[in-house]
Amino acid sequence: MRHTLVILLLVSFCSVRAQQSFVVENLTLFNGTEILANQFVKVDNGIISKVSSNPLTAQTTIDGTGKFLMPALTNAHVHTWAAPQLQEAAQAGVLNLLDMHGMEPMQEAMISLRDTLGNARLYRAGYAATTEGGHGTQYGFPIPTLSVPEDAQQWVSDRVAAGVDYIKIIVEPWKATLDKETVAAIIKEAHKADKIAVVHVSRAQDAFDALSSGADGLVHIYNDEPLTAAQLDQLNEDANFFVIPTILTTVLIQPLYYNKTAEETAEIEARLLKEVKRLYDAGIPILAGTDPPNANINIGSDLYKELAFFAKAGLPIEAVLASATSLPADKFSLENVGYIKEGFKADMLLLDKSPVEDVKHMNSIAKIWKEGVLITQE
Repeated sequence: MRHTLVILLLVSFCSVRAQQSFVVENLTLFNGTEILANQFVKVDNGIISKVSSNPLTAQTTIDGTGKFLMPALTNAHVHTWAAPQLQEAAQAGVLNLLDMHGMEPMQEAMISLRDTLGNARLYRAGYAATTEGGHGTQYGFPIPTLSVPEDAQQWVSDRVAAGVDYIKIIVEPWKATLDKETVAAIIKEAHKADKIAVVHVSRAQDAFDALSSGADGLVHIYNDEPLTAAQLDQLNEDANFFVIPTILTTVLIQPLYYNKTAEETAEIEARLLKEVKRLYDAGIPILAGTDPPNANINIGSDLYKELAFFAKAGLPIEAVLASATSLPADKFSLENVGYIKEGFKADMLLLDKSPVEDVKHMNSIAKIWKEGVLITQE
């Protein structure tokens, strides 16, 4: 019965999409890399068919005067537990979710909803790599663990067989944790399987070790101390990686879990923002993720708060917007999303106010399209 329902939803979505041909005109847009004024965007059958500074024609025309168009968002660090979360995300213009640890069997039903209207697309690491008794084992469901480097080949092979999109590794020393040799072995096996490997860290030394072993990215920023200048120089010479800082999570958990005062939390926030700007200035891509439902963060609109932190850190607005659009699409190989360019899916947000003027204007989303089909906002 479930498969029949999914097929009907897909048929309905595709038939609606096939009827869509429209132009959004006279607007400012962010195309994934740069901000352009006085633009016209044409959509045919769910695909962006033309972007031009000259007028375009179609069956339907939408006046974008004074408005701002940008690609739909990706939250690059989430944990999903139920299908309604996909709808919640889509309602906020977050059409792609990158899950970083969850129950593989339960995720299958959510993955089958990728192409349905009104739901975000879920991508997943499946089970994260951790050791027995380590972080990630405390959530009430059994997960396969690793102990030594020799475990890596079978563990990665099992994740690939489960259909994961990338590999997530946890290094968290407040509990039992994987040693750096096992982390390096997992990264090596992930790459042999043509999967990127991302690592949860909280300490700068663990971040350096993981990245030195070829990790493709960090899914949290370390919060004990900055990387040394020598470490950062060495990493820039030897590796190509990205960082998903999850600043919102780290800031919110300070008073919630660690009883930090407002002043202490502010100091931690300032240190994190300084390090994010330092990484950005060193040429390291910064991606936006919020780690919901930790710290009671929602899976949709709270992503705007992470973007606000990046702006506060001093990142230019193009980098802020790219952190939740083109960069996650590029780094996680999400097909034909993240850009307002010809040939890409018409996953688009139309804002009443420009985030270039104030990133808090992300709250002014007026229209959300998924593959050219308007999502009804509740």
